[in-house]
Amino acid sequence: MVVLLAVVSGCGDGGPTAAEAGETLKAHITELMKERHALDVQITDSGGRDIPCGEGKAKRTFAAVGRDAAEQRGPDNLNDLLLGALSRVAPYRIAEDRGNAPIRLANDEYKTVIILESPGSGQYGVRGETECLPSS
Repeated sequence: MVVLLAVVSGCGDGGPTAAEAGETLKAHITELMKERHALDVQITDSGGRDIPCGEGKAKRTFAAVGRDAAEQRGPDNLNDLLLGALSRVAPYRIAEDRGNAPIRLANDEYKTVIILESPGSGQYGVRGETECLPSS
């Protein structure tokens, strides 16, 4: 949590920059995988670069996959487990959950979105992006 507080404290009155929100996103997803005790975690999108959105704004991305100790757990169960663990990492609200599909979560304070999208039995999948924010 110390990392998250340091990132947020640098936001100022105008909210976070894309880089600051990107670091928060990375910390949230990394901590989420630790909370679920995911095995063999691999970063599939290291982020770290601005993706232009126009008007001098940009967004950042980050993604990771990992393995569950119980390989027979299906994707929906894994997404539910990730959702429960995320509540211990940061306060995200469900933005979209149609069942049998990825769960989209948003955090308005940090300007981040996380998508829980476990691809198959025993496999965690999490990706995220920031909102379009000032580049600097």
